[in-house]
Amino acid sequence: MNYDFTEILKHLPHRFPFLFVDKIVSVDLGKTIHAQKNVSINEDFFNGHFPNKPIMPGVLIIEAMAQAAGILGFMTMGKTPEEGSIYYFAGVDKVRFKHPVQPGDVVNLHAAIRSEKRGIWKFDCSADVDGIKVCDAIILCADREK
Repeated sequence: MNYDFTEILKHLPHRFPFLFVDKIVSVDLGKTIHAQKNVSINEDFFNGHFPNKPIMPGVLIIEAMAQAAGILGFMTMGKTPEEGSIYYFAGVDKVRFKHPVQPGDVVNLHAAIRSEKRGIWKFDCSADVDGIKVCDAIILCADREK
């Protein structure tokens, strides 16, 4: 299936400047998602992180993975934020940063559903650039009414 940018906007409540998913590459409902974030030197966070050595902050890589996981969760449930549901970032475990992300990189965001119990979703997530792993984590999201 071909996913255009409107699918991202439909399944995430986030908007500029806090939207960190640019493309949905593939989705296997109830299982996995592959999304992408195009990292540009124009991102505001590069002004201070770090001058003369721009590195994407690790917390924003985690946020990008969580947003990809959120899209997978919303699509799997057949729900959208517009319908009164919101996906809260509830926790993160076993985070490891393996390689820095720099301007010009395309970050591949992967999330796989590990479990779901009473609206708490657990995802195995990873991010890579050109096949080199940059981060992995277990991310928890809570589906709640707005």
